[in-house]
Amino acid sequence: MSEITKTASPVASRPLLKTLTPWIGFLILLLALPNIFSSNVGLYTMNLMGIFIIFALSYNMLLGQGGMLSFGHAVYFGLGGFMSVHFMNYIEDGDFTFPMYLIPIFGGLIGLVFGIIIGSFSTRRAGTVFAMISLGVGELMAASSLIFVAFFGGEEGVSGDRTTGPELMGINFGQDIHIYYLIAGWVFVTVALMYLFSRTPAGRMANAVRDNAERAEFVGYSQRKVRFVSFCASGFFAGIAGGLFALNFEIVTEENLNALTSGTVLLMAYIGGVGFFIGPIVGAVVFTLLQSILSNYTDIWQLYVGILFVLTVMYVPQGLTGIIVMHTAAWRMRRIGLLVLPYLRAGIPALAMLTGIATFLETIHHMRSSVEGETAMSLMGVDFDSHGIVTWIVILALVVVGGYLTRSQLPQLRDAWEMANKPPAKAEGAGS
Repeated sequence: MSEITKTASPVASRPLLKTLTPWIGFLILLLALPNIFSSNVGLYTMNLMGIFIIFALSYNMLLGQGGMLSFGHAVYFGLGGFMSVHFMNYIEDGDFTFPMYLIPIFGGLIGLVFGIIIGSFSTRRAGTVFAMISLGVGELMAASSLIFVAFFGGEEGVSGDRTTGPELMGINFGQDIHIYYLIAGWVFVTVALMYLFSRTPAGRMANAVRDNAERAEFVGYSQRKVRFVSFCASGFFAGIAGGLFALNFEIVTEENLNALTSGTVLLMAYIGGVGFFIGPIVGAVVFTLLQSILSNYTDIWQLYVGILFVLTVMYVPQGLTGIIVMHTAAWRMRRIGLLVLPYLRAGIPALAMLTGIATFLETIHHMRSSVEGETAMSLMGVDFDSHGIVTWIVILALVVVGGYLTRSQLPQLRDAWEMANKPPAKAEGAGS
């Protein structure tokens, strides 16, 4: 009996090890990042990235897993932030003693409470009706934030101090590196919990209701109750993200629960890929990089984000993660090398075309916003005259020539794609 146990235990441990390996790698990455990006800008960007990862994943519980398009998800994010900053002030005033690193729990609870209240009537309907209800609720809360000044603080918002309260091993979270590790810990825990939720019967049934609500009803599940459970869980995690936002910035304003923030989380989830669990994580990382880095070089960075979103919806509805997943078959068959040269042939002129378009947009923006008579401008370290004829000839050449060469390479790229993704049997038959 002992010999059988010894023989079976390594085999039984392999699935567990295979499951835990990505999570161990994720944890190591979170712990190692501050040693790689140790500047204040790097820590600020990573803190914001962690908050947005939780926020985007909570939204994916609605749209990606449950098929519920919401235009008011920032309500739970903002309310979680307001409740957390109020409790920060209660701790500072000495009303009660509570560890500051657990403050996001209050944000999650207020998100859960309002998720129960709002979800009790909004989840009765699906599709366009649900989306319109979420939009109305979002606008209602945004307007209320300017009316009920005692709780929301009006246009100035509510501020707090995260350095008060009991310290954790001598740490009062006064430094950015301390708040990074706090956010990283919450990111790891909440991402794991949301992943586990997606593997529960409730999460699986949310997928079933998303794909075919009538069939889910036929097998005995109430589509409304399934949507309600996902809605409440989503509000809880969005509230935690709001609490972390309050701890990081020590201020929460009306902007945290208005339609702009709801649109931002929609952008993050959709650009990353709502059909995949890791998609919103990718979208949150990309959006944060665009917001934090691209905004340092151009004033119209939001225009580029909007263009990226439109292109994603039109040509890559599965998001950036979907692009990666599309190449897994070729990778497994070890044919990814067939795509390298076609990608370079189509990518280099495409990059030239995009450079021309970006230069056109930047030049137009400079001409409209600069002081009258100021024609000199700089873009990515290159100085040129925005009104010069040479500038416009170069822009036209980049767009036209780059677009023509890109289009001419598409047939070869399509043939290479089909060859790289052919099933092994067909590929062997074609080779013989």
